Amino acid sequence: MSGDFSLDPQELAKLAGAFATRAYDLASAVREFQGRTGAEQIHDGFGFLTESEEVTSAYVELAAGMVESLGNLARHFDEVSQALKDNAKNSEASDEALAGLFKGGKT
Repeated sequence: MSGDFSLDPQELAKLAGAFATRAYDLASAVREFQGRTGAEQIHDGFGFLTESEEVTSAYVELAAGMVESLGNLARHFDEVSQALKDNAKNSEASDEALAGLFKGGKT
């Protein structure tokens, strides 16, 4: 029946785990990126250019914006993971409660 809907709590838990892994990986990559693109590292790289202050400022601003945006994305992935985990637990509890009702009605 095409109108039926089913939810597998174990599959939701696996999906939550995948989001948690991606959140961790992205947060780690952001920390590494931030360490390599801090203001000091950028200043060192552009310090000898004629217009180094303009270039340096632009790169520092760009790097800071990327760190903030990607950090927000990693946190969002983590929030999605937690929501999926909660949903999986709730779905499993609901399934068990329904199974208990059916079992209770047959005895």
